[in-house]
Amino acid sequence: MFFSLQNDLNQKEYQDLLKVTGCLSNLFTDSKTPYLYYRAAERVFCKAFEAEDLSRSDVSADAKKGDIGIGLKTFLAGNNKTLQKVAEFNGDRLSYSNLNDELLIEKIAELRNSRIEFTEKAHGLTSSIYHCVLREQGRFKIFEEPMHKIDIPNIGNIKRNPGSIVFDDGVSEYSFLLSKSTLTKRFVVERISHEFEVPVLESPLDELKSLLDSTDFTNNKQPVQTIYLPLYGRDKTVFTKSGLNQWNAAGRVRDPNEVYIPIPAKIHKTFPNFFPNRDDPFILRFPDGEEVESSVCQDGRKALMSKSNKKLGKLLLRDGLKLKEGELVTYYKLQLFGIDSVRIDKIGDLMYEINFAKNNSYENFKNTYM
Repeated sequence: MFFSLQNDLNQKEYQDLLKVTGCLSNLFTDSKTPYLYYRAAERVFCKAFEAEDLSRSDVSADAKKGDIGIGLKTFLAGNNKTLQKVAEFNGDRLSYSNLNDELLIEKIAELRNSRIEFTEKAHGLTSSIYHCVLREQGRFKIFEEPMHKIDIPNIGNIKRNPGSIVFDDGVSEYSFLLSKSTLTKRFVVERISHEFEVPVLESPLDELKSLLDSTDFTNNKQPVQTIYLPLYGRDKTVFTKSGLNQWNAAGRVRDPNEVYIPIPAKIHKTFPNFFPNRDDPFILRFPDGEEVESSVCQDGRKALMSKSNKKLGKLLLRDGLKLKEGELVTYYKLQLFGIDSVRIDKIGDLMYEINFAKNNSYENFKNTYM
């Protein structure tokens, strides 16, 4: 899979960092089973294997190494056959809320498969796996398996329980939790890649205080700044001849992937120095790692555009929303796909990154910071 193919130094670094994290368990629990917060597990994995962290993006993988996408999970070993969350579809309720059980499950499977396909296309992946850290008393165990798409033609054994619908596809068993719009998958642990003991500090607070007293934490590294932009205009409308439908504007022949991302005036007012001046070029790094010259354009700096709008349009219209050429974007379609915003990270002078964000990300950002 992945772990067994890494060199000994990286494997040891990973084990040591997991031990460091697990040794602090008494900060969080009285259990004899080491505690591992899932965000910490993601950070440890990316640091040890020099992997790209995708966990802040609304995609099916938490990390990327080369052309492999990795979904990172950590859970109690239990009976080695536990159901774990793999996806949430709260923003997609419109597409399945009125369907019967069979059609609902088929729709959920389609949405799940689409997310895996989108993640692989957008980030240039050829395959995806699950990398799991199982926790049991005094130990961590590492288990991996492929991240299969759901085999829709073979879905069967659909059964409604109070609050959930269970089904399988001949390979894996799933349960869809209705109230939370969450898809869970049963992880059957058959082969452990690696395991090791995790010592737990009796008094981690004393150890951390000693570290604080003896260490200079001064760090001059420039922090990452983040904003969110909507993929729609005012009144939550995607206008037919601007924004994501700029390719449909009159006046000249346009490429079918010509788009721009609207920048609300409130963004410039609240974060006046986030973007450079109008038409000044900067580098925008896309999810697949490609870096494209871009700029803010039009009166009031109201449009984010890439120098090659084909690249931005491909990301938004083809990879993200899976629209055919000539198909108009609507706010309803954004809601169906669960993507109505993008996250822009300023990672250095004239260097930015773009990633998709789930429904209401811009509205939540606006209500919090503007």
